[in-house]
Amino acid sequence: MTDIEKMVEQLDGLIVEALEVSKNTGWTHRVPEATRGRVLANRLESAIERISVPGSVYMEQLNQHRQKPLHYKLEEMIGISMGLQSDLKAGWTQSFVELVHGSTYSDYLEMAEELLGKSYKDPAAVIIGTSLEVHIRALCIKHGVDTELPNGSPKKADTMNADLKKSAVYEALQQKQITAWMDLRNQAAHGNYEKYDEHQVRLFIDGVRAFMLKYPA
Repeated sequence: MTDIEKMVEQLDGLIVEALEVSKNTGWTHRVPEATRGRVLANRLESAIERISVPGSVYMEQLNQHRQKPLHYKLEEMIGISMGLQSDLKAGWTQSFVELVHGSTYSDYLEMAEELLGKSYKDPAAVIIGTSLEVHIRALCIKHGVDTELPNGSPKKADTMNADLKKSAVYEALQQKQITAWMDLRNQAAHGNYEKYDEHQVRLFIDGVRAFMLKYPA
């Protein structure tokens, strides 16, 4: 099964469940159905966000309907998901996804380079670390690795990193290197600026750039 087929299959399962809930009259007034509907709306929202790219029509539609009441939100999430699923099946999004992802990551890398060049090592470390986490999530989607826990909440970067290694997307050495990079990012994000220096951030940026080229998403 290809990566696109896996995305379609994941969307299909969510859409079928959501349609089952939404077709029952008065479901929003019954606690079990309302709870299930809320979970499904959130999972569809998360799926659209994972599979789509910034600036796409899917993301524009998603942002318009995030805060709507539950009944309307679920209906809109179903509609957006069905459109996205249809385009995935037609093969209209695959190359576009990788192209935009590559452009986005390049922008982040340039931003981190510029900040480090001005001796702002701490925001540079945060930006490159965030870009790495987004790339890890995109790799999971590309290779059919779940990015959510069974309860629908998103997995942490360390968990996705381990899952990618288990799925043989890359080896244990690469997994350990990513763990070290994410630790540096966390130190920066939590204000532990004395735990690393500019040279380490330089190696961080160069390493992430090489990783993204070797494992495109």
